[in-house]
Amino acid sequence: MIKRVFLIVLDSFGIGKAPDAAAFGDEGSDTLRSVTMQDGFAAPNLQKLGFFNIKNAAQGGDYARAIKDPRGAYAAMCEASAGKDTTIGHWEMAGIYSPSPLPTYPHGFPKEIIDAFSAATGRGVLCNKPYSGTDVIKDYGEEHLKTGALIVYTSADSVFQIAAHESIVPPEQLYEYCRMARKILCGKHCVGRVIARPFTGEYPFERTNRRRDFSAEPPKETILDLLSGNGFETLCIGKIGDTFAGRGATSDIHTTSNEDGMDKTIAAAKENFRGLCFVNLVEFDMTYGHRRNARGYADAVMAFDRRLGELLPLLREDDILMITADHGCDPCYSGTDHTRERTPLVIYGDKINPRDLGERNTFADISATIADAFDLEYTLYGKSMLGEITK
Repeated sequence: MIKRVFLIVLDSFGIGKAPDAAAFGDEGSDTLRSVTMQDGFAAPNLQKLGFFNIKNAAQGGDYARAIKDPRGAYAAMCEASAGKDTTIGHWEMAGIYSPSPLPTYPHGFPKEIIDAFSAATGRGVLCNKPYSGTDVIKDYGEEHLKTGALIVYTSADSVFQIAAHESIVPPEQLYEYCRMARKILCGKHCVGRVIARPFTGEYPFERTNRRRDFSAEPPKETILDLLSGNGFETLCIGKIGDTFAGRGATSDIHTTSNEDGMDKTIAAAKENFRGLCFVNLVEFDMTYGHRRNARGYADAVMAFDRRLGELLPLLREDDILMITADHGCDPCYSGTDHTRERTPLVIYGDKINPRDLGERNTFADISATIADAFDLEYTLYGKSMLGEITK
């Protein structure tokens, strides 16, 4: 009987174009290749677990090659749902198939949405178009300081983002504005996430780590609901709680960085709990992928690998560790948006038999495997891999 599962999402760490990448405009994208080709790249702990044994994942370099006897099971994961964003990716790995994409706004939000938001907040709105998060505060930050109007923007993802200087709108007030927007954005305009983007300083300004996501509520039951409803603990670290609108989370633990996320994951590994520790490390995506900073992305992966070396000795004989991603965000690809890629899956533990699990056709096999590990009846999307890998 498994007592604890640790599921760590390396946000945006894709491993090469998905079979349907061309339909998303992402033919040729490969986050892993862009990262591992950086000078000095080394991830020995991921390598030991079999990360680079995943089909087409070996990219060269001493620590980005397949090895003879990996310690974990491994697979390439293909997303079945119609999307390449955080919300759809996490929902699918939690057991929800989404046949239709969430709404996006390549020309900005319609007048009725902006008018309703402005009326609710009592503030004007600037921008209202797709924009880079760092560029938008450079281009509109000074006008925001002069007028107090909120900077509203979107991207290729299903997001309504609100940026405000902390001297004009304190973070807690910005979060309240996000809650207002969340209520307005319903029905056909139900975006995946409303995101608070506070910033500080003088031109060109700097985004802070007090970002918050306000997600749409999952349309169906998830693995978090199943576990918490059956008396298991669900420790949600990073933006996991926000991504599921808090539903099914017995503990919602926010983080300020990847390092903070690993600090809290390692602390959880030292505790006695029975259930799932579900972790998102967002800096890969937010700080390096969208900003097309391949060198920074590689350094962040190496930093994670070092912290992984601290976590592995803390795992107990009745634990399972899973490492995966929710989509790609190739830091060497054109544009600034996510990329439709396959994602990695490594499964490790004393009771796990190392083997190649091939290419899976849905992220939801992860939630099915977790439910199986806890001996729970599972009626959500996906198929358990546990019988293929347990000793």
